[in-house]
Amino acid sequence: MSAAPAAAPRSAQGTVRRLIVFTILFVLVVVAATGVSGLLGRLFETRPDLGGTGGLALSLAFTLVGGPLAVIVWWLVWRRLDGADRSSVAWGLYLAAISIVSLVTFTTALLGMLASLIGGDWSPEALGTGVTWFAVWLVHRLMWAHPAKSPLRLASVPLVLGAVYGLVVGATGTVRALDGLFHAALLPGQAQAGLPWWTGVAQSAVWAVGGALVWWWHWVREGVRSREGGFADVMLVLSGVLAPAVVALGGAGTALFVGLRAAFDRSDPWSRLLDPLPLALAAAAVGAVVWLYHRRIAQSRSAATSRSARLVEAGVGLVGAASGIGVVVNALLASLTSPLAGTDVRSLLLGGLAALLVGAPVWWLAWRSRPVSADAGATGAAVTGAGAAEAGAIGRRVYLVVVFGVSAVVAIVALLVVGYRIFEFVLEAGGESLIERIRAPFGLLLATGLVAGYHFAVWRRDRAAAPAASATRSIDRVVLVSGPDADELARTIASVTGAAVTRWTRAAEPGSATAFVPLGPDAVARALDGIQAHRVLVVVDSDGGLDVIPLAD
Repeated sequence: MSAAPAAAPRSAQGTVRRLIVFTILFVLVVVAATGVSGLLGRLFETRPDLGGTGGLALSLAFTLVGGPLAVIVWWLVWRRLDGADRSSVAWGLYLAAISIVSLVTFTTALLGMLASLIGGDWSPEALGTGVTWFAVWLVHRLMWAHPAKSPLRLASVPLVLGAVYGLVVGATGTVRALDGLFHAALLPGQAQAGLPWWTGVAQSAVWAVGGALVWWWHWVREGVRSREGGFADVMLVLSGVLAPAVVALGGAGTALFVGLRAAFDRSDPWSRLLDPLPLALAAAAVGAVVWLYHRRIAQSRSAATSRSARLVEAGVGLVGAASGIGVVVNALLASLTSPLAGTDVRSLLLGGLAALLVGAPVWWLAWRSRPVSADAGATGAAVTGAGAAEAGAIGRRVYLVVVFGVSAVVAIVALLVVGYRIFEFVLEAGGESLIERIRAPFGLLLATGLVAGYHFAVWRRDRAAAPAASATRSIDRVVLVSGPDADELARTIASVTGAAVTRWTRAAEPGSATAFVPLGPDAVARALDGIQAHRVLVVVDSDGGLDVIPLAD
């Protein structure tokens, strides 16, 4: 009886111990790598002036003191990497943190060094930093792949983050390279003095190729492309759909604005008028390629992931369209106090039209792809079929609430500004005209008011339809206790019940088999049939049987 209460403190002590030890190891690895990189930088230095002795003393201290301490702590940690230590969050978090830090450091240093060489500069410090941190990344990559010591939790985080980092670096470098090419083609007179035009393009191409290699290594070689669920799907939607969609639509809107100005507003010289065009075309092209590629992958994933990707697209298009409406209203009100042919007003109107023409079609196509089919009756009949399932989807409901809430808040703030401007005009009794004072906040008020009203109406319609779609759902969360190879079973439970599934991996019993028999959807449906509980515990035994245990709230 006295041993039972001691279990919790020992577990808490183990968690704190692992957190402290892995934090110390992380700091020591960073210190040792910094010292070694400083020494290598001096070794690669070809200039006679090596600087003062302070930097050398610091590098020696970091290397000769921090290095042995890091090795000792690593050895103590490595020996204990079994059982609780291997399955702890701290071990997976440490590998994820040091892997992404070393990856970013060595790639930035090496790519920056190569880009500097193209411009005629030699950076031995960057080479030393790149070689050292590449060794750190390689060693920890081998630890991650060790069959008996690899982390059991957060194992996919460094791979997913590495793919995202490579994508960002590669896409940014490609945009800058294309920007240089388009500038040389459209505005040859603006080339940087003293350097050939291709220097900047080649330097950007180094970053583009380096980022593409990092992305390919993680996305294809390490298999991030085939990982589904959880963190991988979240980053797919954020970095593969949201970010490139913003870049693509921003570039397309700017390019259209330049085209409209070239057609209807030629008050500026061509060099100034076309100055934003090269970067806009580069951003639109690269963003569209990245966006469409990841969009196709997101559509092949689960229904929740596909829906999230489309809602993100709809949100980006909605922001562009609403901004365009607000700017157009602003310009039209400005035309009441000044001629529409005025340069400022005309440019403002063309900018709003460009944003509206780019954002509205994207929003309409993304939003129309998930129609909610309702019976058009005065009684507000329930939505049926696929439309009912879409109306009750959590992602859609969250999207509607967020859009309605944000637009309502912005509309309230804009209304307050309009009221302030009106009272200011009345009290001052002169000065700037009332329309000139309120045109900007009034345009924002009108646009956000339309957005809030429309999405509030859709939310009310979906709310009336959702109970019919979700009445049959009796389980909200499933805790699955099984062997390590139960990904397919987790997906099956999620598709059968519609519940969120949390996986716990059971330890193998001595002398028992570790493989578990896979179960099909019919067997899972029979096992969970009739269960009415908010949370359910599902335990899989070695023979493939399911023990279903409803849990109390």
